Amino acid sequence: MYEVRIHSRGGQGGVTAARLLALAAIRDGKYAVAFPFYGAERRGAPVVSYVRIDDQPIKVYSQIRNPDLILVLDPSVMDVVDVLHGMKQGGRVLLNGPEPRDMKGFPTLAVDLTGIALRERLVVAGSPILNTPVLGALAKMGIITLDSAKAAIREMFSDERNITAADAAYKELNA
Repeated sequence: MYEVRIHSRGGQGGVTAARLLALAAIRDGKYAVAFPFYGAERRGAPVVSYVRIDDQPIKVYSQIRNPDLILVLDPSVMDVVDVLHGMKQGGRVLLNGPEPRDMKGFPTLAVDLTGIALRERLVVAGSPILNTPVLGALAKMGIITLDSAKAAIREMFSDERNITAADAAYKELNA
């Protein structure tokens, strides 16, 4: 089973990113579940979302304590949350930003999802929406295929700027 933990802030699209990733994995012929963990959060508050992907039916619906991949949509969350807590040995980190950071020895990739969203004018209530570009980066990492990422995006959103943003993240991630 492949487990992903997504750290974001309310309003950035982290919960939707989890749903899109699960939908894309299902389109790739896998089993997948996605769910958020939050209380009475509001826009801007830290939010954690989870995705499990497997070749077999998934019967576990609890929080992910030992992820294979940690996705950080807002690096400022790292100031208030230990995003690496419980990371599996050999796990990877994907950061939203222009350059990777040292993440305690874990292999780390970075792509400027915010810049891509702003370039494509994917903004809601003043916040760049990061959920569709990140699917392109996840496809480049081999978590899902680019075709399934685009199909999932099109199933949820009609605006083709979302596809352009996913393509840009796919091209810009050095994986």
